[in-house]
Amino acid sequence: MDAPGNIPARIVAFAQALRRAGLVIGTDQVLDALRAVELVGIRRREDVRQALFSVFVRHQSEAVLFDQVFQLFWREHSVLPEELAALLPKAPASSAWPPGMARALEALQPRRVHSREADAEEQDVRWMLTYSADEVLRHKDFAQMTLEEEAAVRAFLRTLRWPLPPRRTRRWQPGGRQGRPDWRRTLRLALRRQGEVLHLAMRLPRYKPRPLVVLCDISGSMERYSRLLLHFLHAITGGLRRVESFVFGTRLTRITRQLRLRDVDVALAEVGRAVQDWSGGTRIGEALRTFNYRWLRRVLPASGVVLIISDGLDRGDPALLTREMARLSRSCYRLIWLNPLLRYEHYQPLTQGMRAALPYVDHFLPVHNLASLEQLGNLLASLDRRTSGTVVAP
Repeated sequence: MDAPGNIPARIVAFAQALRRAGLVIGTDQVLDALRAVELVGIRRREDVRQALFSVFVRHQSEAVLFDQVFQLFWREHSVLPEELAALLPKAPASSAWPPGMARALEALQPRRVHSREADAEEQDVRWMLTYSADEVLRHKDFAQMTLEEEAAVRAFLRTLRWPLPPRRTRRWQPGGRQGRPDWRRTLRLALRRQGEVLHLAMRLPRYKPRPLVVLCDISGSMERYSRLLLHFLHAITGGLRRVESFVFGTRLTRITRQLRLRDVDVALAEVGRAVQDWSGGTRIGEALRTFNYRWLRRVLPASGVVLIISDGLDRGDPALLTREMARLSRSCYRLIWLNPLLRYEHYQPLTQGMRAALPYVDHFLPVHNLASLEQLGNLLASLDRRTSGTVVAP
């Protein structure tokens, strides 16, 4: 067992493991953790966990990952009294590990020290495996990804450009020598020359960016997908001009301002501070009613596209959800619903919430891997083609 003098070094190592697992940990938090453990002491394991939890966990979505890393780290590097260390649970079998445990295990593995010779020997192998690895990553479920795979997906999302085509307005703009004749402007120019027409003015239609509104479910049933979906929201907010982003569980929260921050880690930390209902219940009808009565006229013109990301496991009133979905579908150009449960081949929308919402959905798509996001990008690029009711197989 480690001596008590090694406790600060172990806490620093624990903070590094959390950072590798995906949490945003700064130097100030490590110093606060050292002071917190010094205040509560190390006689009780739960006191140490609560002290570190209060410092390192910024929002509820990080709690599960923190508990997994804490369980693995302090079982292996026990600095607690022997009688309490003996009560620590046994390591579970790999088949019983919940989704996300792979990230915790990978964060605790020692980093390899690469040499130039070793890197040169492995370079050819990596090139040969690149295509197959990328193909596997495209179709791997977000909930089953390791830390390294999740980091690769986040890097890929930052490079995506979402081709949402602009909409044609009823207004016109000067077209130079292209377009259709603009007779009104031609006559105005002729009046300046005593009615003599010397130049035929032309005009072209004016185009504006099509607004996009995203409503993302962050309830407990969507927890396995929330982290990467927030990265997706950050990427799509930065890639398009007119995007409004909301999250909902039991209440609706607007997070557009937070996602406008360029640094994704800072943006998600701000989102964590703004949202109060992480990993709770789901009341889709009440969230949509709040959006329809408070935000609809402010952020969604009739030409806008609405993107709802949810598994449809609603605990609210189905009649309320039906009314609000009907109003929302009448107020937008296209309504798209992304459901991670569509990854199952024989999925049927049998829940009351999904059955109430589906008649008002134009496109019903999966959202569980990179391939499904690529399908969404293809759909957004072809929105002006009048098709509806699309269901893409997972």
